[in-house]
Amino acid sequence: MKSVFSILLLVCLAVPTGLRSEETPVLTLAAARELALKTHPRITVAQLRALVAREVITETRAGFFPFLAVNATAVDSGEQITRIASGTLSNSQIYDHTGIGATLSLLVTDFGRTANLSDAAKSRARAAEADALATRAQLLLEVDAAYFGALKADAVKAVAAKTLEARRALFERTNAFAKNQLKSELDVRFAQVGVDEARLLVEEAEKDWQVALATLANLLGDKTAPRTIQLEEPPAGAGLPATVEPLTELALQHRPELLRQRSENDAAQALARAARDARLPTVSIMAAAGVMPTSDPHFDHNYAAGGVNVNLPLFAGGLYRARQREAELQASAADAALQDQQNNAVRDVRLAWLEAGHAYERIALTASLLGNANAALALARARFDQGLSSIIELNQAELAQTSADIAHATAEYGYRVRRTMLDYTTGTLR
Repeated sequence: MKSVFSILLLVCLAVPTGLRSEETPVLTLAAARELALKTHPRITVAQLRALVAREVITETRAGFFPFLAVNATAVDSGEQITRIASGTLSNSQIYDHTGIGATLSLLVTDFGRTANLSDAAKSRARAAEADALATRAQLLLEVDAAYFGALKADAVKAVAAKTLEARRALFERTNAFAKNQLKSELDVRFAQVGVDEARLLVEEAEKDWQVALATLANLLGDKTAPRTIQLEEPPAGAGLPATVEPLTELALQHRPELLRQRSENDAAQALARAARDARLPTVSIMAAAGVMPTSDPHFDHNYAAGGVNVNLPLFAGGLYRARQREAELQASAADAALQDQQNNAVRDVRLAWLEAGHAYERIALTASLLGNANAALALARARFDQGLSSIIELNQAELAQTSADIAHATAEYGYRVRRTMLDYTTGTLR
């Protein structure tokens, strides 16, 4: 299989005309989602399980249709008439003969058992389809988290590169001052320490960037991550609702996990009814017909017969009653599980809404922090250049500015992830 990232120029995003072939490929969030849904094995597994569940519907509905079988028999008794002497209550005589015939059986009624089994199969098929939706939503959540994580790593890498460039400039300026006896050797050493710290930050940021790309590549079905890729900044999403109540109602209606649990509950109720109906009679029609080309004089050349069979289970050692009780208990457990799932869904929405609101507030707070850190850095740099302060004060201002810059980038993409999580908990991430 070709590498996913090697064909991004063709399947992800149209590259503007005039760019050279060696330009860095561009990946959008929409393209990443599409690739993940097409290539990830979890989607294939969920879809196949849904197809398997639909085949079970056909299996259970087969009981409503006639059963027709064709058979052929040839018997040779070794030129002697013999009898079966063991293994049966009757000692049937065996004669040389051949015969070709057909047997037909048709269920007239089993008082709803087959119908309930069919309803249970339909409910389980709906549960499998809901599970496929849940798998899809989970994968999209992971793709979004990996995508925004990669964007955050890229932003931190840019901050680290800018910090390294600034500290190298500071080192060169401090070194020049020291040569002119305007700064001490201690200032030069501290400036060199700042450069080394910036190099470590760049190395850490590059490692985090490669890890983020590897995570994203795995979700997109590629075993190896490229070292160069450009991620396009997605447009801003919708804002947060003022209250959480509409979101909880949305989750109770559209959350795939709840749809699956409701279908499982319906299937358990139908199976309980089917187990109850198993104790009722079964009425069926049977017919058989055929010809015997060669036979003993004891047989006619043609035969045909039909009848009605009524099967009434009277005693089976408590088997049917135990099965009914088991199915009813399973139905009660499924109903309780549905209630628990609904409670968990409401809790998840409330927590996701609170986390998203907190993450949104952090954007403004970190923006203010970054502005103050930039102003403090400018003042500290001016004081250092004028010889009014030591390099320690400048290093502290640079460290505060770098931390604020990273915090602001982290806050922006952290909110995007939390907003996607809120969409996931409400069942609208499709």
